[in-house]
Amino acid sequence: MSRLTELLRQARKADPQLGADLEAEIAALTKRRTFGLVFEQHQPEAVELPGRPVRRGDKVRVLPPRGETKTGDQRLWRVSRIERADGRRLAHLAELDVEEPETQIMPADDVVVVAEFRDRIYPGLVETGRVERGGDKPFHSVINAENYHALEMLTYTHRHSIDAIYIDPPYNTGAKDWKYNNDYVEGDDDYRHSKWLAFMERRLKIARELLNPDDSVLIVTINEKEYLRLGLLLEQTFPEADIQMVSSVINRAGSPRSGRFSRVDEYIFYVFVGAAKVTSWSNTMLPGSSEDKPASMPTVWFTAVRRGSGASRAASKSLFYPVIIDAETGEFRRVGDPIPKNADRNDFPLEHGELAIWPMGADGGENRWRFSVELMRRYFANGTARLGRRDPETGLRPVTYLQPGTLENIENGTFVVTGRTDEGALQLGLGQKAKTVAPRTVWSLTGHFARDHGSHLVRALVGDRKFPFPKALYAVEDTLRFVVQDKPNAVVLDFFSGSGTTAHAVMRLNRQDGGRRQCISVTNNEVSADEQVGLRRQGLRPGDADWESLGICDYITKPRLTAAITGKTPQGEPIKGDYKFADEFPMSDGFEENAAFFTLTYEAPLSVRHNRAFERVAPMLWLRAGSRGRIIYDLGEDGWDVSDSYGVLENLDQADEFVAAVSDHDGVEVAFVVTDDDSAFQMVCRELPSEVVPVRLYESYLQNFEINTGRSL
Repeated sequence: MSRLTELLRQARKADPQLGADLEAEIAALTKRRTFGLVFEQHQPEAVELPGRPVRRGDKVRVLPPRGETKTGDQRLWRVSRIERADGRRLAHLAELDVEEPETQIMPADDVVVVAEFRDRIYPGLVETGRVERGGDKPFHSVINAENYHALEMLTYTHRHSIDAIYIDPPYNTGAKDWKYNNDYVEGDDDYRHSKWLAFMERRLKIARELLNPDDSVLIVTINEKEYLRLGLLLEQTFPEADIQMVSSVINRAGSPRSGRFSRVDEYIFYVFVGAAKVTSWSNTMLPGSSEDKPASMPTVWFTAVRRGSGASRAASKSLFYPVIIDAETGEFRRVGDPIPKNADRNDFPLEHGELAIWPMGADGGENRWRFSVELMRRYFANGTARLGRRDPETGLRPVTYLQPGTLENIENGTFVVTGRTDEGALQLGLGQKAKTVAPRTVWSLTGHFARDHGSHLVRALVGDRKFPFPKALYAVEDTLRFVVQDKPNAVVLDFFSGSGTTAHAVMRLNRQDGGRRQCISVTNNEVSADEQVGLRRQGLRPGDADWESLGICDYITKPRLTAAITGKTPQGEPIKGDYKFADEFPMSDGFEENAAFFTLTYEAPLSVRHNRAFERVAPMLWLRAGSRGRIIYDLGEDGWDVSDSYGVLENLDQADEFVAAVSDHDGVEVAFVVTDDDSAFQMVCRELPSEVVPVRLYESYLQNFEINTGRSL
């Protein structure tokens, strides 16, 4: 370095500015890694915010004319002022990052606000819908946003509190599968790999802040294009963690590679943080192992209609009676009395709107039930008899029941009751008594095939709406099972959520063991590259209603999760087909779960500080408090309100009433107090119950996002 120092001295003497510039560049070079994974950081990413009103001081791009399919001018401009002329808003622009900036005036509708990742943001959320079938269960949340900014937002609501992160990032195939700074990364881009690494590192650094440092897991799926680099990146980002890689067969038919082996698998990295561990299960995930046993529940529900010899109605006087349902809805109403041996079943007296289910044979003959009317009534009352899927033509439903051997297995722990259906029937899962084994690092299960249980399943839920390469539902379910099986209240995050498979998988896990896990899904509303060309030719742009309606979040994710919960397609029809493997049941049954949908907003800090952005900050408070119950959007005339899990106080004159209400509400965990007066805040803190965490608004919010600014980008 002595020779270099002397050369720098000479350069400064000849040209002070040149010397200073060289010294700055050399200082930057010496800070770079000299071993491990070395890559270019590239310029900070930026995201366009279509639909966000243009304000003075905003950073913007000029949009190409409507109907133009080319990318357009990528320069950045600063809005110096906004004026109105002839009924239009005009933006006065000055070019950024140049010595002699160009200026121009453009209609505000022809520019789009841009947020660079080095810029400070103050996020909010706008609710765009919800589905409620889960009673008091926590809500699954879907956030439509650029995922880096959504992760920044989650540092306020979920710092150090995420139990598992599952992500399926872009595989960097060069087939326009991801964007860097508003441009698709092509396969011939010399910086394709370093751009991908810079893109991933920024997000993984924030993900690390969200994970529970004592016990949590990060899961990342990847293919052969980037698995080596990803492994090194994970080692450098999580040096204290234990990392293991699994190879999972997702396409036994194989993906051809010219002159190479046909690809059948992908890789799954598990990053174990703190005390996190893998939970054993009933399957090694590698078929053929002598330790394997069936991973799914055996069939336990059998027909209540007598079959075979002695099954006819004539063989018994008291086992021919109706199970009566609602003719319109198919819901169970009651069990009717047996009818005389020679009586015509069609003469049985029914109330208006009732339909009778009789024990009929497959040949149309009259059979009998397996047990008495008294037992049938008892079975329906205690949930050991249930009604199956309704015949679309007759409206009838099959009656099944749990046999005595199954009830014994519930008593001895082979099976466990995980919940009840909407109609009261028991839901069963494998109990602790069932043999469990350690899963292997090579998985080959038919349930993980992406085409059969990814693409086909999504089609069953949302019809012809296309989504490229969705993960197999059961693959994600199994991947998560090993790290959240013993955490029935786990919070799971997926910030590359795409079609919403991770949230769907968490719902299935909840159904299998009665858990109350919740999933936070982050996806954008990007339209595919091919569709964008056609839409632009029609004169549409991002932000237009017709464009946004075809985006991933609005067109696929929200409809898919809504359909999964309700059991109905977007057209209102029952979903056809059954779920398989670990828990088999009709998809039309849906799930007893709740979900809420949001879009990320960008707020002005002054509006936040003066409580003018409360409606957009409100969902973040709800998320921070556990995503349960209603969101407090309006504090009313009294200036305070208390919901299921949290309360908000703005009017400190009402502090006594607020504290009393918080004390009377079981389950309240957080109290948000809006005040700039630290002594007043401390006064409220002293009065609150000890188990309630006080949070000061808006100091905690503003400070959080001011600290986040200046991350290493």
